[in-house]
Amino acid sequence: MLILARSPLKKFSLPIIAMALNSSLLIRHATIMLPDGEFLVGDVLVRDRLIVQVAPEITALGTKEIDATGLTLLPGVIDPQVHFREPGLEHKEDLFTASCACAKGGVTSFLEMPNTRPLTITQEALDDKLQRAAQKCVVNYGFFIGATAENLPDLLTANPTPGIKIFMGSMHGPLLVDSEAALEAIFARGKRLIAVHAEDRARIEARRLEFAGIHDPKIHSQIQDNQTALLATQLAVKLANKYQRRLHILHMSTAEEADFLRQDKPSWITAEVTPQHLLLNTNAYDTIGTWAQMNPPLKSPHDNEVLWQALLDGVIDFIATDHAPHTLAEKAQEYPNTPSGMPGVETSLPLMLTAAMQGRCTVAQVANWMSSAVAKGYGIANKGAIAPGYDADLVLVDLETYRPVVREELLTKCGWSPFEGWKLTGWPVITIVGGQIVYENGKVNTEVRGEALKFADS
Repeated sequence: MLILARSPLKKFSLPIIAMALNSSLLIRHATIMLPDGEFLVGDVLVRDRLIVQVAPEITALGTKEIDATGLTLLPGVIDPQVHFREPGLEHKEDLFTASCACAKGGVTSFLEMPNTRPLTITQEALDDKLQRAAQKCVVNYGFFIGATAENLPDLLTANPTPGIKIFMGSMHGPLLVDSEAALEAIFARGKRLIAVHAEDRARIEARRLEFAGIHDPKIHSQIQDNQTALLATQLAVKLANKYQRRLHILHMSTAEEADFLRQDKPSWITAEVTPQHLLLNTNAYDTIGTWAQMNPPLKSPHDNEVLWQALLDGVIDFIATDHAPHTLAEKAQEYPNTPSGMPGVETSLPLMLTAAMQGRCTVAQVANWMSSAVAKGYGIANKGAIAPGYDADLVLVDLETYRPVVREELLTKCGWSPFEGWKLTGWPVITIVGGQIVYENGKVNTEVRGEALKFADS
């Protein structure tokens, strides 16, 4: 069965493999990353969506087998910040195309943001997304409830959700919550995790006036500068500390924020960083132009280095992509009419594993940042480890072969990547969701369906 997907400027084939759903699976001869970060060459037995045994050798008659010789088995990636555009903006992406891209990238679960049309700010809108995902998503899913200045009752009762998303800046309309009084009203009530896009709206507006009329996209990083991010992060931390409220700082982008958190980061605060903010900087505008435009913007090479060190030191807890696709036609407009955002779910794991192979970190650290720590941070039970009793959300990667990022091979509907041409290793060979093979050697099994994630605070 062949499904044709469309991007704005081209048609391409989305390869599909149809196969019977198996209740038992034996992965043999893999290099398995164990929960303590050590590696074992051995076998993993899966039954009825769960890992039941991990050992040097397992015999299980009548079970579908995967020969994983030469491949490394990692926990499936949990991407805790994506924008999949459905409902309302399906010309950019939809839940089916995005979840196929996830499967190709080794992402077995995602947490999606509320800035769709309609906004995800009520239980009704949340339920609609959950129903859509149950029908379309080949990987597991969860959806944030978005904060407005008026929907506090919904924020307290919405279920299931990983948390409350607050846009402190880089947003317009009801989802913009930028006054300290409105923010404090949200922080003061309830116990649910609050995730913030931390940029100071007043500073952004003032600097937009200061730099008005400039069409070089590089100015985007000066308008939404380091101080813009630091001011908002400081306010969010102040409120979280006042109420000892669980706070997560999304897509940290600056050295100043990392240095601040290093001095003031209690146990109820976590933070994340994107591969873009680790690996790209303002020099990218010279080569890829508006493809480099995102919020918060790319910063300097110095910021790259400080963010890397904060990640290695545990000041930053995990990694997210902020997958935010726009069409090539939209990105081809003149700045500032171009939208901010870039896709990322297909390349995040290979990017980080390539960094590990280059000595920036270890494979075990990558697995922790992209899976185990995310599960812990969001209270997602039975995810993020290869051990008996855990969900069989797994990815087999090839750490020996290097291949470039090729536009025509991407499954995201937008059909481009800021990392096009980068030669990477650690590409997923097989992705497994709930014990079912959802991606294998370039083909997606669309019969697999993920499940709605459950969260400790929901």
